[in-house]
Amino acid sequence: MAAGLVDEAVGLLLETVERYPEDWQHGVAAATFILRHTAVYDLAEKIVGIVLRHAPDSIPAHGLLLHIRVAREDIAGGRALFAELLDRYPEGTSLFFEQMSTALLQVGCPLESLQILMPCLESGMVTPTLLKNAGCAFYCLDRSKDAIPWYEKALALDSTDYGITFGYACTLIKAGRLQAALPRYFERDLKLADREAWYLSLPRLRPGDDVAGRRIVLYQEQGLGDTIQFIRFVPFLLARGCRIAVVVAPTLARLFRQSCPQVSVHETGCWAPQEGYDYATPIPDLPYIAGVMSVVDIPAPIPYLRADPDDVARFAAMLPVRQPRIGLVWAGQWRSQLIHALVDRRRSTTLAAMGAAFTPIDAALVSLQRGDPRGEIAGWNGQALCDPMEQVRDMADTAAIMASLDLVISVDTAPLHLAGALGCPVWLISRQDACWRWGDAGDRSPWYPTMRIFRAGERALGPVLQEVGKALRTWVATWKPTRMDISE
Repeated sequence: MAAGLVDEAVGLLLETVERYPEDWQHGVAAATFILRHTAVYDLAEKIVGIVLRHAPDSIPAHGLLLHIRVAREDIAGGRALFAELLDRYPEGTSLFFEQMSTALLQVGCPLESLQILMPCLESGMVTPTLLKNAGCAFYCLDRSKDAIPWYEKALALDSTDYGITFGYACTLIKAGRLQAALPRYFERDLKLADREAWYLSLPRLRPGDDVAGRRIVLYQEQGLGDTIQFIRFVPFLLARGCRIAVVVAPTLARLFRQSCPQVSVHETGCWAPQEGYDYATPIPDLPYIAGVMSVVDIPAPIPYLRADPDDVARFAAMLPVRQPRIGLVWAGQWRSQLIHALVDRRRSTTLAAMGAAFTPIDAALVSLQRGDPRGEIAGWNGQALCDPMEQVRDMADTAAIMASLDLVISVDTAPLHLAGALGCPVWLISRQDACWRWGDAGDRSPWYPTMRIFRAGERALGPVLQEVGKALRTWVATWKPTRMDISE
């Protein structure tokens, strides 16, 4: 659900709860919605408090309170409340197990969640949510093949639960079973920035559709990184004789125009209705449309994005003369929806933590960080860090900076994909519960041949940052100028 709609819904729910505090079912529904879509724990707890004043033995409300306790990362307090609730309300046992295991997964504690789940499931207490959570825990532990049977058991009990069906699709992708995964991924709920866009009324492109002579709209449906990753499939469609229009966020538009001159590129929300188009499809559908069956089918004609030579020259003048030059990204973009906010917390680090692990180093450091975390530079007192991002207008400018770098090191966020698509040497600092696109193991990716993956073995990123720092010193000691020209 879009952030604006979530805020509106939360406001209406809170107004209803305050007007009818004795209607505890509405209060439970409101708190559940808030926990599902936001990280506003204070408000959720306030509503649960109102419910418990009018219905002190409401098992759903106590379950939500348990979830909030753990979501705030008070794990010890959550465990104590969990034991207390199991003793006081044995009839709510399955719900409490569901809430406890779900909250542990959300805060990045899959092993602890699994330790709670397995005795419960082995005792015969089986619900679709408990089975799904077991699958999710194995997924987060990079054991996707072990996760699959649990998702399949959950599907057997409830094939309509979106959390189960989507989690199963992502697990299949992570396990490398793309032939089975992509049709299921195709059925996901679409994340649309502009739900009123005229092209959404067009038929959605499907595998096998004859596109020769057709006009197709490809539109951004997910984040910047996903869009960069999957735009590589445009040549597949062009080779089949169609004409393509691409609709993306403003920050991607100029980059795609200069990289894909065969297509027309438009900004989301700014393209007036057009006649004569036959299909529209979200960009993440393209691997399925292109018939990708396994990782060996992934096209990697690197680079498939390009920097503008004039921009490269302009930014090169701002960068240190010293080499090698290493670009750093330490945090992703924060988003308000709960699932994204929690992922960002797990994938991001700080400049202080990254700097402590990487420096001092005999190299020039260049910040590629955007957003609020860029403000950390003001408090940085370590090795000199060049920050050209004040001059950056969009991803095309970021690409121009990368053209003059010898290595990019990033957490799992959009600049990482940009570096990979440009053919820059790039190192990924991957969180413990690695995203489905990076698989369960290995230090390479079929999506980006110039990428090296460093995988966190635990919830904290500190140890993997130390591993990257050690590898970086070795890399610098043996570095020779071999940077590719990514502006032609």
